[in-house]
Amino acid sequence: MTNNNDKMSREEAGRKGGETTAKNHDKEFYQEIGQKGGEATSENHDKEFYQEIGQKGGEATSENHDKEFYQEIGEKGGEARANQRDGSDDGKMSREEAGRKGGGKSRR
Repeated sequence: MTNNNDKMSREEAGRKGGETTAKNHDKEFYQEIGQKGGEATSENHDKEFYQEIGQKGGEATSENHDKEFYQEIGEKGGEARANQRDGSDDGKMSREEAGRKGGGKSRR
């Protein structure tokens, strides 16, 4: 979609740039920039920042989901932890690995 002067809109330029980037980079590229972003965020924000966004996210989730949703994710989490204790490798990362990949964000 172009405007009257045959110039690309900002939206279209962004979309095309994103598509080109996606074609030229693999999963590891996105993991690396995500990790860098997480590290930069953790350096620029304190514990209260994470508590606030966590609370907002929890409130938004609770507004959009019912009791059955929480029962289902609780059951899945319990099964995953039981499998982890049994020594089975289901391809899911440990809490420690998730913490490292998350950029070392502080917990409550």
